[in-house]
Amino acid sequence: MKIGEVEIKWLGHAGFLIKNSKVIYIDPYNVKEESPKADLILITHSHYDHCSVGDIKKIIKDGTKIIATADCQSKIIRFEVPIKIIEQGQELEFGDLKISALPAYNIDKHFHHKNEGWVGYLVKMNDVLIYYAGDTDFIPEMKNLTGYNQQNKKFIALLPIGGRFTMNVEEAVEAAKIIKPTLAIPSHFGSIIGSEEDAKEFVELCKEENINAEILGVD
Repeated sequence: MKIGEVEIKWLGHAGFLIKNSKVIYIDPYNVKEESPKADLILITHSHYDHCSVGDIKKIIKDGTKIIATADCQSKIIRFEVPIKIIEQGQELEFGDLKISALPAYNIDKHFHHKNEGWVGYLVKMNDVLIYYAGDTDFIPEMKNLTGYNQQNKKFIALLPIGGRFTMNVEEAVEAAKIIKPTLAIPSHFGSIIGSEEDAKEFVELCKEENINAEILGVD
């Protein structure tokens, strides 16, 4: 999918590739061997389907930078590339690219505790903003994203819909209603948990709420 000068590709499950002047991966998983090498890799937490050493190995190159939470460090230090440990509330700049780390946690589940400090990301690229929610429930902090959908900007929300470990379909729709993105894209389905039917239901329920939503095909 092309939005202005920014291309967004779903890798399957919870992985995404974002391209403008840089090649950015978020939680790469099941990456194809011929995938483009990364300038930046953003990792939300250390679970195997988000911090996948085998997938990172496929896309690493000289000059790749990895941004990750502290619990990932022991897994990724082997790559001998620059690593920046990020915490909730921090913002990093790479030229005209800004990356903010936002809270991501479970409220009524035990898989992603709030005190772990795991994150989602807000990626700002000129007139395109991309919110990658991470492994999270519908949390109060999401209301802080209201207002990013501005007339001169495109605000894209990548929301998990698989349930069990994250929001389910209905909760993700409620999150979209609060966030008010230009476009909502479902993630965290199709392999480990969550189905294509869940994604289709998310899109339909969003449309009933006048929220633009779309499923991306696996790249």
